[in-house]
Amino acid sequence: MITALIFAGGTGERMNTRTKPKQFLELHGKPIIIHTIEHFEDHPLVDNIIVVCLESWINECRRLLKRNFIKKVKWIVPGGNTGQESIFNGLNAIKDICEDDTIVLIHDGVRPLITQELITENIKSVEKHGSAISVSYATETIVTIDNKTKVEAIPNREQTRITKAPQTFYYKDIWEAHTKAKNDGLDNMLDSATLMNHYGYTLHTVLSSPYNIKITSPSDYYVFRAIYEAKENSQIFGL
Repeated sequence: MITALIFAGGTGERMNTRTKPKQFLELHGKPIIIHTIEHFEDHPLVDNIIVVCLESWINECRRLLKRNFIKKVKWIVPGGNTGQESIFNGLNAIKDICEDDTIVLIHDGVRPLITQELITENIKSVEKHGSAISVSYATETIVTIDNKTKVEAIPNREQTRITKAPQTFYYKDIWEAHTKAKNDGLDNMLDSATLMNHYGYTLHTVLSSPYNIKITSPSDYYVFRAIYEAKENSQIFGL
């Protein structure tokens, strides 16, 4: 079985919007979260979807899923105080129906510019290597610093990548890592890749488009709109 876990529990503080969370902001009459979910809804290998959502917006999420004819979402559960806690809530909600070898694609609800090919490559990587971390090339030099301003190291750009999503694992492995983190009191890992790396799992990468952005600020939204409309125009005009 292949399950997509879409977590959309953030409040969107950096979006400067007081009316609704960022995942419910609309483009061409459709919320960002629906743009995101549709990629998994339309993928032939994905069996079902769980959405982790702000508790106060669950009813609205259900309404939007129905309005947009989304059929694969079988669960909607409340999010937590952090992304890590939200993912744990989602994994816990599907525990009884998942086998050890269930493949779970973990994805941000505000990352709507993924492709069918990227989902497929994530699944293939897990089947072959046991994990899949979507990444894109680093296009600028990356430095590591101390806790102030001093540069400590400049990694070789050829060996650096930007981590994105989906991040995909067998259920047994990602559940085990989250359970360990819960027991160890670790509750704010940046993402699943960081969590899995912390507990010694070997991670393998899948190359993603650099346009696979996470919408966290107004400028991200405008980039999303520009890319989306460019794709729409290319279909119309054959560009």
